[in-house]
Amino acid sequence: MKILIIGGGNMGLTYARSFVRAHITSRLDLRLLARSPERVGALAAHEIGTVWGTPEECVPGASIIILAVKPQDSGALFARLAGLVQPEQVVLSIMAGVTVATLRQALGTPKIIRAMPNLPAQIGMGMTAFTSTDEVSRAELVQVQNLLSTTGKTIYVENEAAIDASTAISGSGPAYVYYCMDALMAAAAQMGFAPAEAELLVSQTFRGAVELYSQAGLSCADWIAKVSSKGGTTEAAMRAFGTGQVREGLMAGAGAARDRAEELGR
Repeated sequence: MKILIIGGGNMGLTYARSFVRAHITSRLDLRLLARSPERVGALAAHEIGTVWGTPEECVPGASIIILAVKPQDSGALFARLAGLVQPEQVVLSIMAGVTVATLRQALGTPKIIRAMPNLPAQIGMGMTAFTSTDEVSRAELVQVQNLLSTTGKTIYVENEAAIDASTAISGSGPAYVYYCMDALMAAAAQMGFAPAEAELLVSQTFRGAVELYSQAGLSCADWIAKVSSKGGTTEAAMRAFGTGQVREGLMAGAGAARDRAEELGR
């Protein structure tokens, strides 16, 4: 499978390393397109695949083209790729907010897959939602899912609107987790713990709670009930969270993120 990754940032390099590590492709069949001569040298130093500086050299012959650039750079990217992408090539885009319709029109090709990974993909613990046009065959879809699965879990969605929703939940979600962790670290510091102690208390609590959740078939409400006791400390905290509308605030934040994703798409 000859794969071309356009964009050598964090996600581009994450995919390149993951594909080679999983033996889905080899360094000989992996191509990377850099945006400048300086970037060509920087990417070549990673010794992951063949690095190119111009699309005319590397787009032909690629079976899958991965667009891993920032969405604000999509216009310049489309201009560079004009007339080069062929109908039989599969285009996988991870540009947030750039719709399938925009990709199809800009590139003039029917086989489009749009995906939204998240930051933990860098350590193989990512969550990626993806969708595709009808022209993508079942075999091609399985190929791309195998690629995405090298960085964590995947979910296929029929409706493209769900990509914007996944952007708000799993795409932006790590920031919500860090926000909560930071608040608890601040609370621990106020209670007299040193910064290193506060970090350990909070990070290990989150790690253990998530692992416990993943190993048993209980809901979040079930686990809250297990931790809580009548008139106890957890119940007091939950009551304070309710008064401060913490749950509502998090839901509103996710909604705002989805609205922004849709706005970017327009």
